[in-house]
Amino acid sequence: MTSTTAGSCLCGAVKFRISGKFESFFLCHCKRCQKDTGSAHAANLFSSTATIDWVSGLDSIQTYRVPETRHEKSFCRNCGSALPSVQLEGALVVVPAGSIDSEIDTRPSAHICFASRADWYSCLESIPKVEGLPV
Repeated sequence: MTSTTAGSCLCGAVKFRISGKFESFFLCHCKRCQKDTGSAHAANLFSSTATIDWVSGLDSIQTYRVPETRHEKSFCRNCGSALPSVQLEGALVVVPAGSIDSEIDTRPSAHICFASRADWYSCLESIPKVEGLPV
């Protein structure tokens, strides 16, 4: 049985379905992913067998490749949301976890490039947790 995962961008212009299984789910702390996401790490699911069906908004997708690297980011031209991309000449589907609307039935496999983590990324479990916006 093939699993299907649905996703979209923030403004809803781009909608997609991923058919197939994810082999890994990495939290990447490299400096490129920090710049790419504006956060401590990227959270991406990877598959060498899945396919993407762009339900809507294909013309709203832009892809940026960092020169002389294999790092790339696809995003919505309207709202800037991170979107899936097909990389390595079609051999790999990379899906930002935050772009997925369906329930994700797997947990991260590993923190990768952890030696490059942001210097403030430590002891986070001890900071207060607020269920909604702070008052």
